[in-house]
Amino acid sequence: MLAATNIDIHEAVENGTFREDLFYRLNAFTVEIPPLRERRQEIPFLVDHFVSEFALKYGQAPPQYSEKLIHACAHYRWPGNLRELGNFIKRFVVFQDEAMAIAELNEKTRELKPGTVDAKIESNSDTGLKSMMKDLKHSAEVKVIEEALISTNWNRKRAALKLQISCKALRYKIKQYQLTPLPQV
Repeated sequence: MLAATNIDIHEAVENGTFREDLFYRLNAFTVEIPPLRERRQEIPFLVDHFVSEFALKYGQAPPQYSEKLIHACAHYRWPGNLRELGNFIKRFVVFQDEAMAIAELNEKTRELKPGTVDAKIESNSDTGLKSMMKDLKHSAEVKVIEEALISTNWNRKRAALKLQISCKALRYKIKQYQLTPLPQV
């Protein structure tokens, strides 16, 4: 038997919202899988898997998709984890419209999310202006650097030229922000 939950099961047992006897019956092995937003490097492989699976299921040829779709998928937070990604790809396979799929993700990404100015201001309302501005600067810097790296296919020399900084400064920023290229599909 396999059981899954997104709640802290130990806390639920302590609070009395989950039966203790049922917990011990189910608790033979525990496997904790981090949310998809913490495993972004897996997204290209998962997109490929779901495209193949749903194309076969619906008797269609797998639709072609570009790096733009992968990029949009990699930058969305996926609060619904794999189920949400699977449903998104199912819609993509059925409609076979990459532009519509990317627009859907971009719209969801724009909604108040961590990293946007409104979210930073709201989440930092108890901190000082200096700290808030530092966070906003870092968020903007990461976004600009990521876009330059992606547009140059991670050619650091060309990205540095595009950003008008030295290669050494770019390498430092990549290390500082722990930026990594997405694996190719």
